[in-house]
Amino acid sequence: MNASRRTFLQQSTLAAAGLAVGGKVALAAAPEKTDLPSKWLATPASTRRGDMLYRELGKTGEEVSLIGLGGYHIGKQKEESASIRIIREAIDRGVTFMDNCWDYHDGISEVRMGKALQDGRRDKVFLMSKIDGRDKTSAANQIEQSLKRLQTDRIDLMQFHEIIRLEDPDRIFAKGGAWEAMLAAKQAGKIRYIGFTGHKDPIVHLRMMEIAQQNGVAFDAMQMPVNVMDWHFRSFQHQILPKLVQQKMGVLAMKTLGDPLIIEHVLKSGTASANDLFHFSMSQPVSVVITGIDSLKILEQALEAVRTFKPMTNDARQALVAKMKIPAQNGHLEKFKTSSRYDGTAKNPDWLGKTT
Repeated sequence: MNASRRTFLQQSTLAAAGLAVGGKVALAAAPEKTDLPSKWLATPASTRRGDMLYRELGKTGEEVSLIGLGGYHIGKQKEESASIRIIREAIDRGVTFMDNCWDYHDGISEVRMGKALQDGRRDKVFLMSKIDGRDKTSAANQIEQSLKRLQTDRIDLMQFHEIIRLEDPDRIFAKGGAWEAMLAAKQAGKIRYIGFTGHKDPIVHLRMMEIAQQNGVAFDAMQMPVNVMDWHFRSFQHQILPKLVQQKMGVLAMKTLGDPLIIEHVLKSGTASANDLFHFSMSQPVSVVITGIDSLKILEQALEAVRTFKPMTNDARQALVAKMKIPAQNGHLEKFKTSSRYDGTAKNPDWLGKTT
């Protein structure tokens, strides 16, 4: 272990708390700061056109829809035509942010989105996808496959997917690592911006940011859970979000409904509505809220949240999150943090490529 990494881990109070290491997940919980902020971070400015709201993506100068169409759920429909209809309806209703990933449904999600973006629709959207490869060769191959499936010559934002292990940053930035492939693709005009995603623990995001900085890299965007439960357990909003605001980085919110444990809990308990959950995340300093949409009905639910959105006051946010303190304990409603259920690369380590 190098000195920098040793120092980082010694200084962190969350070291080894529920992290995926070597493809396995340790479930020990770490001490949490649960005191709510006296003042929440400011809600970014939005521009309304029709029923959709749009925000700036960090300091990229790009404008994206406040709702992002989640790529995983768009590959779940039995018939391809149903997926294409959902994507095209979303675009026609003002959704411009398209999420996807090289591994979703073994590439089916990218293939279907690629078909949906034909006939001039590609130029109407901001297209994001992700790769799993940690070495240069696997990363380069996955980038090329994504471009082919999506039927495009460029992807607007490409992200390193599932940064959930402490060693992931080391592998990516090592000699012959995935960063070299990502940078080459950007220099070739195949991708425009670069970011990373993770859902396990903020300590891994912090380490990825630290190692990137050591290599002179500033990411354009970062994706992470932003929801009403998060503040009370391994909180990305507490530990990561203020840093991203300070750096003017594009923030991509995910897991707003808990996929779907949080929404199931609040509806059953009567403590909140789907709109409340969306409005809470939209009130945070995020550029886009990416949400899974597997039917036209669910698309309408997301669009309704945008139509009715007004930034929540400090008191309203405080009250909503306070209601979640007990159910949020131990992260049992945020299974993406506490189990391997959502860790595709843990179940399929070959997606990561060779170990250097």
